[in-house]
This record gives sequence, C-alpha cells and structure tokens, in this order.
Amino acid sequence: MAETNTAPARYAVMGNPVAHSKSPVIHKQFAHQFGHHIEYTALWADDDGFADALQQFRADGGKGLNVTVPFKLEAFRLTDNLSERAKLAGAVNTMRFEPDGKIFGDNTDGAGLVHDLTKNIGVNLKEKKILVLGAGGAVRGVLGPLLRQHPAMLMLVNRTVAKAKDLVKIFSAFGKIEALGYDELVGKRFDVVINGTSASLKGEVPPLPLNLFTSEAIAYDMMYGDKPTPFMEWAMLHGAATVADGLGMLVEQAAESYLLWRGVRPETQPVIAALRKNG
Repeated sequence: MAETNTAPARYAVMGNPVAHSKSPVIHKQFAHQFGHHIEYTALWADDDGFADALQQFRADGGKGLNVTVPFKLEAFRLTDNLSERAKLAGAVNTMRFEPDGKIFGDNTDGAGLVHDLTKNIGVNLKEKKILVLGAGGAVRGVLGPLLRQHPAMLMLVNRTVAKAKDLVKIFSAFGKIEALGYDELVGKRFDVVINGTSASLKGEVPPLPLNLFTSEAIAYDMMYGDKPTPFMEWAMLHGAATVADGLGMLVEQAAESYLLWRGVRPETQPVIAALRKNG
C-alpha cells in the first residue's frame, strides 16, 4: 500500500565525484516496489567537507546516507555505533540516523558482492579456491563475507605484499586466507578470481600469469561500465568460463542499505535488468 504522507523520507549518496552515481535510479526503483514515499539524491562534498555536508543533510531532515569514495573511512570515524561487518571492514558505506541523534554505521559492500555471486550468478563459494586482487578499502570490505562462505582457500595478492599480509592478520580468524605477490601466482589455479583493484578505471589489467583459471572459473570485476572492463576482456581471452562486472554488486549492496533504512529488502533482479538495458 502506497504511503500517503506528503513529506518524503530523505536519503542520499555522498561522494566526490558523485554525479555519475546510479544510486538515485536504483533507490527510486526500490521505493516503487513498496509504494514508499522517499527522496534520494546524489550530494557532492569537498574533500575536506564531508563532516559539514553530513551535518547539513541531517539538519535538512535526512534519514540515512550512502557514502562513497573518498569518504568511507571518515564515515567510519564519525559513526557512533557500528555493525560487526563495518567494524571488520574498517569503513562505513551506509549510515542510519537514529531518533536519539546517534549515527549507526554499516558496510554493505561484502554482502552485496556475495549476494551477486551466489544468488544472481549462481556460484557456490564453499570449498572453492578464491583469488582476490588488491588490498585496499574495497577489498577489505568484502573479505569477511567471502570467508563466511567457507571457501577452501582465499588468496590475497597485492603489489605491496605487506599490505595484503596486514589484512591476513585481521581476517585469519574467519577462515583460511593467505597473502602473496603477483610473481608467486605462477602455477596456481583458481575457481573464482575477483578484481578489487582500480586497474580497470585506468584501462589496465593487473600483472597476472597465464593459466590462472580452472575449467569452470568465474572472473569478477568489482568495477562496472557500459562495456566489459579490461580485466573481464583479459579473463575471456585466458580461459575464464564466466565473466561478470560489479553492477550486480552495486544493486545488491544498495538493497542491503534499503533494508537497513526501511526494514524490507527489495527485489534486485528487475533493477539490475533495467540498468543493463538503459545503461
């Protein structure tokens, strides 16, 4: 049943840059599924202006906020109460403003990735050999949820191996995880290879060896675009059975945010299909 109150509940995504964000389109479609009366906008903030912009949005009646690059770490610091997955990620991408004035912070990125892989693409991650490329904030946000799927092994590779080893120390309590350099990948094969680096944004591919994929392997790029990313194209040429970009992850993490704010989880498949069709 559609809501009839006149003032919409206000939500937004805040980042820099943010004009390209698909989040307003996604949340508008989510709200339509339930007849919810919401307003969702994209808000730009100066690199050093996130705290002020956040305060202004709350003063204007904001109920919740998605946070994107480069503010996820600052959002973590400005949050009063954190979900367990936000604590593990060390970053916040979803804020809910509580009636008592406190801010609850969550990180929905990892749940979004796992949901896309397991539900939309149909990959059973249990006992699989997973390779994750990169050791930055995007990767840290997904390691906990991936390990909770009980893979046989999660290998973390990074140009600066020390960074990957730091993450191994944090996440080793949750499953079998190891760190290594790109030169150590030769001769190893994986069922799932996830690109969490920003190489695709620069039109590049990480320095990967040939014969990286098992026969049924999936290559997944957390980035997305109007065409296959350089990593996806490389994977198609070098033996991956399936390739996918991160658009599904974007929609699934948004659905987790919507659940946190509104208490219901939207259907994601029609939204993903609409975005694929309309760009």
